[in-house]
Amino acid sequence: MRFLTSITPLDGYRLACTFDNGIEKIADITQYMQAEAFKPLHNPNVFNNVQNRQYYVEWLDGEVDLTADTLWHIGIALQRV
Repeated sequence: MRFLTSITPLDGYRLACTFDNGIEKIADITQYMQAEAFKPLHNPNVFNNVQNRQYYVEWLDGEVDLTADTLWHIGIALQRV
């Protein structure tokens, strides 16, 4: 099971994720935004108030969440030069 060491909200319903193994990924959660549970995240102030709970991220005191494993699987790794 993976866990997050940091999470940063980005424009376009994306999250910059750093995982416990040091890998950084950008996770685009647009595919979830049509679900009823994710509708509150259409408000940028709500989306930007994402909380890192290590094994998952949450918004609105747990009303909306995504696991670190989900973010890992949908995320695209950043290429370092």
